[in-house]
Amino acid sequence: MQYNESIDELAALLQQPADFEFELPDPEDEEIPEPEFQTQLDVAWQVCDRFDLQTDIWRGRILRAVRDREKIGGEGRGAGFLKWLKEREIGKSQAYALIQLANSADTLLEEGRLEPSAINNFSKRAFIETAKAAPEVQQMVGEAAQKGDRITRREVRQINDEWTAMSSELLPEPVKIKAAENSLPPRYIAPLVKEMEKLPESHQNAIQKEISQNPDIDTIKQVTTDARNLAKYLKAAAQVQALNAQEVDIETALIEAQRVGCLSIAADLVNQASQLEQMIAKLYMSWKKIGNLSDRLYVDTGASTPRLRELLECLEPLGGEVMELQLSGGTEHTIRLQIQETS
Repeated sequence: MQYNESIDELAALLQQPADFEFELPDPEDEEIPEPEFQTQLDVAWQVCDRFDLQTDIWRGRILRAVRDREKIGGEGRGAGFLKWLKEREIGKSQAYALIQLANSADTLLEEGRLEPSAINNFSKRAFIETAKAAPEVQQMVGEAAQKGDRITRREVRQINDEWTAMSSELLPEPVKIKAAENSLPPRYIAPLVKEMEKLPESHQNAIQKEISQNPDIDTIKQVTTDARNLAKYLKAAAQVQALNAQEVDIETALIEAQRVGCLSIAADLVNQASQLEQMIAKLYMSWKKIGNLSDRLYVDTGASTPRLRELLECLEPLGGEVMELQLSGGTEHTIRLQIQETS
């Protein structure tokens, strides 16, 4: 039977040790020039990388088969799959990462963006980076790999940056022209596009106008920082309850802060306000818990536990209406906080 023959072939392969040995250069051999020493190690590392990638892709396919079999005939909401992982000491998150890697590999192969033989030209991290990239980037990376180019994560990111610089609708034409001429390196443009995608259209338009007038590296770097601050400002502002009380026009305030050159300060202020409100909420919950625990401990203790009562007496004020804390530094300060609850 073909089934039994395939099982026998697999079993025979497992009995054979893998031909996987290197003659690494002797680190103490000073006659080996440094460039040659590094080259020999790099070649060995690349082989390990390819071996690791191919192994993980097949592990992902095996895990996917186990999971899918469980979906068809398993019981107990995937208990069989989890048991299989436990027996092989594989974490659930690791298993699904391997399955995702296998899915990515199969998708790239099925859609013709990659030939099976080209997988050997990838490092493991480069392959994962390619799997997460846009289809157009996958196509370009696949073509480079099929030509025999060695693909590392750096190459994938470079191709992705180049594609972003030439294809993003958020970039004005002067910037795209400069990118095509390579007078504006894509590595500066890609982060800007990433930050602009987080912003409302009105702020995108303002940035587009500025980089159209000055399509140079310094301007790109500055507006990238501004865009990052804008995104932080907007995200933090949406979480600050104090701003909702008076329905502050966040957009206009943002434009004003940018116009007078105080954007980073305004962004930091709103971010700190957001953090303070979160800390107040946590303080309140801890304060309530201390009060409840103190009450329970008072009921459960008595004259037979004098030291425990002393501990309770020292900590109990922290659950009272007024809390007091000594801050020591250059000079000592006493901080008093009063919490009042209202329905």
